[in-house]
Amino acid sequence: MTRELAVDLRAVHKRFGSVHALRGADLKVPKGSIFALIGPNGAGKTTLFGLCCGFLRADTGTVEILGGAPDALRFKGRLGALPQDAMLGRDITIREHLVFLARLQGMELAHAHSEAMRVLGLVDLVDLAERRAGALSHGQVKRVGVAQAFLGEPELILLDEPTAGLDPRNAHDLRALIRDRRGRQTIVVSSHNLQELEAICDEAAFIEKGQTIEAGAIATLTARDAEIHVQLAPGPEPLDELRARVANLGVTWDPAARTLRLRFQPSPERIAEDVIAEVLRELLAAGARISALGKGRSLEQRYLDQAPATE
Repeated sequence: MTRELAVDLRAVHKRFGSVHALRGADLKVPKGSIFALIGPNGAGKTTLFGLCCGFLRADTGTVEILGGAPDALRFKGRLGALPQDAMLGRDITIREHLVFLARLQGMELAHAHSEAMRVLGLVDLVDLAERRAGALSHGQVKRVGVAQAFLGEPELILLDEPTAGLDPRNAHDLRALIRDRRGRQTIVVSSHNLQELEAICDEAAFIEKGQTIEAGAIATLTARDAEIHVQLAPGPEPLDELRARVANLGVTWDPAARTLRLRFQPSPERIAEDVIAEVLRELLAAGARISALGKGRSLEQRYLDQAPATE
């Protein structure tokens, strides 16, 4: 079954003078998904966002956003974005700032005012609606930037480092806000916090030196449904028994970390939880002492395994 895409970039190249920012990048973001864009500084993530918003044009390749070519008029009210370094007018209140942006989307004045207060409520800043932006903390400015991206309930939202500079409570609340939009809006999140992305996103793409090096569902990228790690405390190491008694199981032993890496082919008849139960029964029956157990690899480790060394 073919999924409808909110973002579809194919073989996109973009140069800025002698700098080749994108080198044939591909990006496919299904509608309704929470999608992670992962890569180091200079990988081309911000350029990709600029192309999606219509601020930049590709030199070559195909860019389709919400079913057509990027266009500011066509995007009116349909696309919201948080740039990494969003700026606010210092001498107007944050309510006035949001009302102005809502009016640019075509909202009537009364609707713009109510929408400004609604999105301030999403980021817990209603009490500061009449405060001028110049008097806000860095974290409060970031939350206003997030609020403006949600104005008008856009179909597609692009968030560049949305939790950078936020305290733990506000970062937690923002992650909950993003998760709550799953299936209702499409959200693309760029962040260096891979643990955070793993917790909130359905799919991800790894970007390196202007190219997409791998993309897919988070569960697939992390082998969450096809790999188990078991750490053993000092004592018996029943590797041979495990290989003999659990069918179709790849067993790798790291003696330094005392960790078993167990790989298997998942199927509707053989899900990870069933394999875990079988493995634990055999280990405990052989006298092994289990310190920890986990499914798959972290998204961070998966990225580090995949990404080439930086120059």
